[in-house]
Amino acid sequence: MKTITVRYFAVFREHAGLDEETLTLDAQSAVDVFVATRDRHGSAEPSGHCKVAINDVMADWDSPVNDGDTVLLFPPVAGG
Repeated sequence: MKTITVRYFAVFREHAGLDEETLTLDAQSAVDVFVATRDRHGSAEPSGHCKVAINDVMADWDSPVNDGDTVLLFPPVAGG
């Protein structure tokens, strides 16, 4: 088990009802954190449409997470 801080932005923050939380998870990768928080807060966003960062660095969904990491979840963004 790892202690991970998760920061939420935009719609993820709305679903979670908070900006940030610290969770104890059996997570190996960023996508594991995403799935755990999606299930926890009822978000319907697929990971393929979203962005993730680990410790303030943009990351791939298969990037490993370590105990003490901070994972940031960003929903899809439209614009021009």
